[in-house]
Amino acid sequence: MERKLKKILRLMELADTFFAIFDERDQLVFANRHYREAFFIGPDEYPDWPQLMRRNFHAGRGTVISNPDFELWLKGTLSRRGKVPFRAFETDVHDGRWLWMTETVDEDGWMMCLANDVTDLRSQGRNLRQERDLALKSSLTDDLTGIANRRFVMERLSDLQSREARPQDQPAGCFAILDVDNFKQINDRFGHFAGDQLLIGFAQQISAIVRRTDCFGRLGGEEFGLVLPGATLAEAVAIIEHMLSQISGLRPLVDYPDFWYSCSAGVTLAEKGEPQSELYARADAALYRAKREGKNRVSTQV
Repeated sequence: MERKLKKILRLMELADTFFAIFDERDQLVFANRHYREAFFIGPDEYPDWPQLMRRNFHAGRGTVISNPDFELWLKGTLSRRGKVPFRAFETDVHDGRWLWMTETVDEDGWMMCLANDVTDLRSQGRNLRQERDLALKSSLTDDLTGIANRRFVMERLSDLQSREARPQDQPAGCFAILDVDNFKQINDRFGHFAGDQLLIGFAQQISAIVRRTDCFGRLGGEEFGLVLPGATLAEAVAIIEHMLSQISGLRPLVDYPDFWYSCSAGVTLAEKGEPQSELYARADAALYRAKREGKNRVSTQV
């Protein structure tokens, strides 16, 4: 088996295809020569994907990123990256090549990236496709926070509910609604700009915590949705309690260093095939209970 594995890795190294594997933490595990050369990765380097994108952006190399605000671009991209089992897309690199890339994600969050140089296939229709892809991306992104929006979260929830049945010991997953406590009072006291900055910071903090396989996005106002594939109710509660503990330690308003805030959450198990409205209503009822029982806590609804 070891000999066969070495042979497979050798063939991957020789192939003209760009090939890389990232683990569930988005850390590079393997990349062949073509991938390393295209994205400026040393032979003994294994950076995580955000680090790789960040250093190439500032060096003006690798993937072409048109948004001048790299951190905003990264936040939005990470909120969608690895959230679907497979996707294919076009990308430019600074050396003038045009790559057709695919990303395949397994149930544990590991990702296989493949790319082919299709520069010779350029055509006038490509601009139309790029405009279409940009419009689609915009339709799935929340304007204020830069993370996934309600539409994207609901699509991932639909994916979760429609998946083939897992083994008995692996549930379909959970859905949670997170809501910033006392947000109206925060807006009234500090102003809407401060409220917006708080929501942006909240989105950034939670996005940094979620697992590769999870999907986090803004539903609207101060409400956010979290889809947790494969999680039991107990696991989901533990994950969200950790999130809430991180939030309570933040001091989001520079002009008010003593100000802190909290968040409440309602979580429920996702059942395959049930109406999404019923699932959402259970999570919302759990959130209402968390608010009623004192806020800054997680409540469940079965």
